[in-house]
Amino acid sequence: MKKLAVVALGGNAILRGNQTGTIEQQEKNTYETCEQLLTLIKKRYNIVITHGNGPQVGNILLRNEAGYDKYKIPKMPLDICVADSQGGIGYMIERQMRNVLNDYRMRKNVVSLITQVLVDINDPAFKDPTKPIGSFYIKEEADLLAKANNWVFREDVRKRGWRRIVASPKPLKVMNQKIIKELVERGHIVIAVGGGGIPVYKHQNKYLEAIEAVIDKDRASSLLAREIKADALFIVTDVPKVYINFHKKGQKALDVITISEARKYLEEGQFGDGSMRPKILAAVNFIKNGGKEAVITSERELEKKNGGTRIIQG
Repeated sequence: MKKLAVVALGGNAILRGNQTGTIEQQEKNTYETCEQLLTLIKKRYNIVITHGNGPQVGNILLRNEAGYDKYKIPKMPLDICVADSQGGIGYMIERQMRNVLNDYRMRKNVVSLITQVLVDINDPAFKDPTKPIGSFYIKEEADLLAKANNWVFREDVRKRGWRRIVASPKPLKVMNQKIIKELVERGHIVIAVGGGGIPVYKHQNKYLEAIEAVIDKDRASSLLAREIKADALFIVTDVPKVYINFHKKGQKALDVITISEARKYLEEGQFGDGSMRPKILAAVNFIKNGGKEAVITSERELEKKNGGTRIIQG
């Protein structure tokens, strides 16, 4: 029997922090990432790949503004921008994974799915938006955009400017999760839940409606892993292990931590909100709800027997 894993790729898997984001750079990074994922396939995992979309959707929003300012092309709402990023990134991962499989003489089908994720319209997150999206603006620009579009802006903690912030509601259900499970159990590689999924909610008449929000990618990946009863959740980021006292005196890499230890570190504020905290929470929720193995690591550590940080019961 093969095992089933959800692999959540961070933005670094596609676009490195020091790069401008050309298609050549993104394709090269994506090929190298897919090459590393062969390690899991060789370990007899069937895999679902999820991915972030932060830099890409930010660029799409910039094109939105530029096209409207210069040519009066109608702006597209955030849900369409997220769907655009899902399609583009999913296509890129699918094509490069097919190239990797061809180079290593392995035969598998690869399919990417545009994925909607159900949220609650009454989620408290909508009254307290926290998720930054798009580019940085000076205060005067942010004020004008806020007035024109009814957007909310907040100054960046590192004083790089003002950014639009949107709600980040809790994902309740991954649409098409049954299809995802069926495909992956047949041995196909599935790419889904890009950028955390496109947030939608249901009216009283059961019609689906989009809403301006961004779902955390790791949170949605953890939910999908639980829904399809995955054996493992791999959260791939740009560091080999989770650390306490990160970049401080007494920095320490963690090989294995229990759920109770993870909660203790969370209460101590060891993990940043915009970096490691959501990954730890996603891993804890997966294990707490029946998952067997949760690993946070970099792509190059996947091939190592004890690579990364494992979160376990206890």
